[in-house]
Amino acid sequence: MDQQSGTDLIEELNEAPLSRFHSKIIFTSGMGFFTDAYDLFIIGTASALIAKQWNLDSTQTGLINSMTLLGAFIGAIVYGRIADKVGRKKIYGLEAAIMVVAALASALSPNVVLLIVFRFILGLGVGGDYPVSAVIMSEYSNRKNRGRLVGLVFAMQALGTVVGYAVGLALLTSGINPNDVWRIILALGAVPSAMVLYSRRKMPESPRYLAMMGLETKEKLAEIANFTDGEIRPTTARAVAKLSFREFITNRRYLLALIGTAGSWFVFDYAYYGNSVSAPLLVKSVLGAGSTIEQSLAFNLIVFSIAAVPGYYLAAHFMDRIGHRKLQLISFPLMGLAFLLIGVIPGVTTVITPFLLLFGFSYFFAEFGPNTTTFVLSAECYPTSARTTGHGVSAGLAKFGAFLGVYFFPHISSAFGTGGALEFAAGMAVLGMLLTLLIPETAGRSLEDISEEDHLLAEATRIVVASTPRKDVAAP
Repeated sequence: MDQQSGTDLIEELNEAPLSRFHSKIIFTSGMGFFTDAYDLFIIGTASALIAKQWNLDSTQTGLINSMTLLGAFIGAIVYGRIADKVGRKKIYGLEAAIMVVAALASALSPNVVLLIVFRFILGLGVGGDYPVSAVIMSEYSNRKNRGRLVGLVFAMQALGTVVGYAVGLALLTSGINPNDVWRIILALGAVPSAMVLYSRRKMPESPRYLAMMGLETKEKLAEIANFTDGEIRPTTARAVAKLSFREFITNRRYLLALIGTAGSWFVFDYAYYGNSVSAPLLVKSVLGAGSTIEQSLAFNLIVFSIAAVPGYYLAAHFMDRIGHRKLQLISFPLMGLAFLLIGVIPGVTTVITPFLLLFGFSYFFAEFGPNTTTFVLSAECYPTSARTTGHGVSAGLAKFGAFLGVYFFPHISSAFGTGGALEFAAGMAVLGMLLTLLIPETAGRSLEDISEEDHLLAEATRIVVASTPRKDVAAP
């Protein structure tokens, strides 16, 4: 073959222009994170109503709030590994189906034990969605816009959070019996995932995964909406060497990156989810003991919409220019500074204006930084044969950190005050910044360059892309 006339399949993906197909993936993948955010941030409101109806103690309420995160810890790791073994497409949609069924079952729970069980099952689906959706978008992305595209998938979380707060506020002020409100809130969590079940099952397999497996690519690439304008003719292909889990975690390069992505995401989620799900405690200290759930929801909706939502989209827009790792290094300490100031300034949690500014500041730099970048970086640092594994381990440990934050934040607040809990969260932000130093900069680089697998994939499969057939190119 005249290789001068050909273009490597992977290079074609790395340089492909943005298309409607990319937008479709953003929506299809992003609706999982819409569901994730809706459910995880509305559960604080639902559990307050449940606790009142069923006379629950703080331990039972804490389990309701945190059990989904524990399930997500397991789901991310398990599904992440399975997706590397059998392919992304084979399990894409399964995790969404689990979220639909578990959300409806949670809404119909007759007692607290079954509710906790269904919340755990829901978490399995939420966790499984992280590595598969992130990596599918990452592997279809071009080199130049990858941070933006993967970031926009994650930014659907912003919309899910806003809708969650708005739905909770609307239902609580509608006059519906509070004993029914929490069931409606939980049942509505099934809607976003149900919307994308069909499209997820129809999503083509990742071309990078097919290339790694040495599989026929002509028909598979044809499923993509005119991803390349030329004629695609696969030539000799063979699978590249694939890493076992043991080889993956004992490879020094990948292990250091894993400590960086999983560790920084763990400490972020501890601080972020602990504060966010327990936000009613913080808001109550500002609005006073007589504040209602409705007032707390309205307060959080306003702060999140003004401070957090722009952070998500600005991060997606600018991270490819700033640098994915660099943005995380910048934003971690700024988020931590906001936590620290809330914790150490006397009386700040009893005065609305300064608390609102600092709380909003922490929200903005959480989204314009580690909440988005931890998700993106974990989908970039690992080779194709271990990419969902690496992301799954990172996301799973992050959700375990979130579980600890949600469960222990109220207890730390009771023992050391809200200020003490926030000072601890500030320390976690500093640790997250230090762990980020273990992660390579990924912006503007191909996935194969980042993971140093480009030479393996180049040998695995070659394609010829030509507007017209060439007589001097030997038939494959």
